[in-house]
Amino acid sequence: MTTAEKPPWRRWARRGLWSTPPLFILAIVLIAIAGYLADVREQMARRQNAACTTGAGDAALAAQVQQLLAGGDNAKGVRVEGLTEPSKQIPSARTIVATGAAMKVPARGQVVALATAMQESRLINNPGGDRDSIGLFQQRPSMGWGTAAQVHDPVYASKKFYSRLLKVDGWQQMPVTDAAQKVQKSGYPDAYAKWEPLAVALQQALAPTLGNGGTAGAGSTVPAWAAGTGAGSGCAEQAGDGGDLGPLPQGGGLPKGYQVPATVPPAVQKAIRWALQQLGTPYQWGGDCTNPHGKVAARRCDCSSLMQVAYRDAGIRITRVTYDQMNDGRGVAISQLKPGDLIFTEGGSHVGMAIGSGLVVHAHKPGSTVKINKVADWKPRTVAVRRIVG
Repeated sequence: MTTAEKPPWRRWARRGLWSTPPLFILAIVLIAIAGYLADVREQMARRQNAACTTGAGDAALAAQVQQLLAGGDNAKGVRVEGLTEPSKQIPSARTIVATGAAMKVPARGQVVALATAMQESRLINNPGGDRDSIGLFQQRPSMGWGTAAQVHDPVYASKKFYSRLLKVDGWQQMPVTDAAQKVQKSGYPDAYAKWEPLAVALQQALAPTLGNGGTAGAGSTVPAWAAGTGAGSGCAEQAGDGGDLGPLPQGGGLPKGYQVPATVPPAVQKAIRWALQQLGTPYQWGGDCTNPHGKVAARRCDCSSLMQVAYRDAGIRITRVTYDQMNDGRGVAISQLKPGDLIFTEGGSHVGMAIGSGLVVHAHKPGSTVKINKVADWKPRTVAVRRIVG
């Protein structure tokens, strides 16, 4: 059989695709286009669904999370899948939400961060992990996330996560798991999806404690703890003892027998003494604390200016507002608390200074004064502790 007599398909196979009949080529192209369009439609549907369900969580799950946050009898018998150690996990979640609020990250971004931390660390600030992974987001120093000490700091780790998330083009329209994967580049890219309902419930429960919906920065509105008393506000009068010093005096004064610890650095002693000299002076939201005993309201103290000026008197500069102060010094665990450490509660919108003997000094709220409370009463609401000296 000559070449001219060979079947057409033999000649097409030898000559390659360019000799393939036009209808056959067209069929291949149409199949490829159909597959591509189907994939595009699926991606668009996923993104539309993600955008439309932002903030939508399971009502029963949200109610359980609210009960855990309320504490006391409300939390007895409450079991939330994934929150096996709520005493550790809830403060971590508060820090993530508070940091997002300070950076003006939208609620959806906070949900992405919470879901990521749940998958990576179960919201527990682990000192280690796979290879050199550390902290809430299991960030690796070897991959440029920061030093080991930095990524073990929940505030730093949260800020680092958010800064990378915000650089992802179109992240707000992505499913939560896709947005998380763009930042984390995990070997299990779909693993974050299962934590989205819990992340939504946590964000919705914690954001109101910031006093600004969890979407604005510090200083934009009066924080929740300053709005009045009530459950969870952190502003109710505290009763009980101050360690071995007996009951706290009514009105938040120092118990008899208290002395500024002599074992702490001189600068810390001076900062504590200055803060204690302001006991009983009226609170003033936004006051700069330069003349707390004076008649000009703007010169009186709010919680963060009391901390700032106390340390300024000791020759140490720290920032002005609570969400910035959460980056001052270095982070330590509440179990390692020392006199002079700053304790942050109410999602990061309130701060006080540990003064030893299980006590904390703080500027309370509008209508109240600079006063003393027990550290024990602050622990359940603590989101961060920062050591300014040492």
